[in-house]
Amino acid sequence: MRRAVQEGTLERVRRSWLLVPDVDARRRAAASVGGRVTCVSAAALAGWWDVGPTNVHVALPRTASRFDRAGVEVHCAQGPVPVHPRAAVDPVLDVLFQVARCRPPVEARAIWESAIRHGAVELDTLARVRWRCHAADRLARTVRGRSDSGPETVFVERMRAIGIDVRQQVWVDGHPLDGVIGERLAVQIDGFRHHSAAGDRRRDLAADARLALRGYTVLRFDYHQVMVDDTHVEDTVLAALAQGLHRANRRATGR
Repeated sequence: MRRAVQEGTLERVRRSWLLVPDVDARRRAAASVGGRVTCVSAAALAGWWDVGPTNVHVALPRTASRFDRAGVEVHCAQGPVPVHPRAAVDPVLDVLFQVARCRPPVEARAIWESAIRHGAVELDTLARVRWRCHAADRLARTVRGRSDSGPETVFVERMRAIGIDVRQQVWVDGHPLDGVIGERLAVQIDGFRHHSAAGDRRRDLAADARLALRGYTVLRFDYHQVMVDDTHVEDTVLAALAQGLHRANRRATGR
């Protein structure tokens, strides 16, 4: 190992930590302070919902000292799962625990839903864990694993915050709708990379047309609208409800 360090095949960042040259930057940052990747950084590393640029979130014991905090967000709270002292990344349940304590409720829910969707954890497991944290307890009781993406979770939570119930993954015309409000207001949320090909766009237009012929009004929002321009999304949904577009028995006015 000493020879590998001398030759540059391995990099020594601490006495007990050796890294290969192409190691992920988040793992490198955690190892450099003797900790584990956790919270939103571990969620992004696992391919769950990524909240975007942030300091590297690192789990460290409360007794940790003599390390450079620059660029890292330290988590000292102990999660529900015991961890080996040489682990490089927190276990799934500890990651979710730290997310619940650290992030705003809507964002935390998006990450928990994503973990379920990716098969990292089961709903019945979440319900049986002793979380040691009210925020995690609340999420364990209320997540359903029905969102296909983070923006879907964000949309549903924002609607529910203003008293609008959204049913998720409702099958119509042989396909699941991201959300249905009332009986006839369908909502589709396009992800960040959606419509990268013309064929995808044509497929969605055809699906929207079939839904319209079945009496549905389709509201389609993209990633930017849900995550950034949420006022537009909320105003559009409220205007649709004011027009009764969510009702199956609405009648056309005029001639």
